[in-house]
Amino acid sequence: MSQAEHPQRAQAGHTVSIQDVRQLMGASTPHFALQLRERIRKLINGLPEDDPARIEGEREIERLTLLGHTGEVRGERAPDGEPPMRSLSIDD
Repeated sequence: MSQAEHPQRAQAGHTVSIQDVRQLMGASTPHFALQLRERIRKLINGLPEDDPARIEGEREIERLTLLGHTGEVRGERAPDGEPPMRSLSIDD
C-alpha cells in the first residue's frame, strides 16, 4: 500500500473532513492497519482538538493500532478441541 495521498486531499487549502478519514478507514484490514493508521495521523495532523475529523481520526487510530497488533477473527470459531488460527502479530 502506498503512503501517497489522494491528490485532492494533498492540495493546499483542502479542508479535511470526516469523509476523508472514513475513505481511508474503509479499507482497513490487519495487514494494512498500521499503514492506514499513519495516513490518518498525517491527514489530521494540525487540526484543532475539537475538530470532528480529528476526533474521528483519533478514534480510528486507536482501532487500527489494535487491529494491526491483534488481528481479527472472521468466519466460524474453531471446533471444540481445535485451537483457533493465530493472528499475525509483530511479536511473532
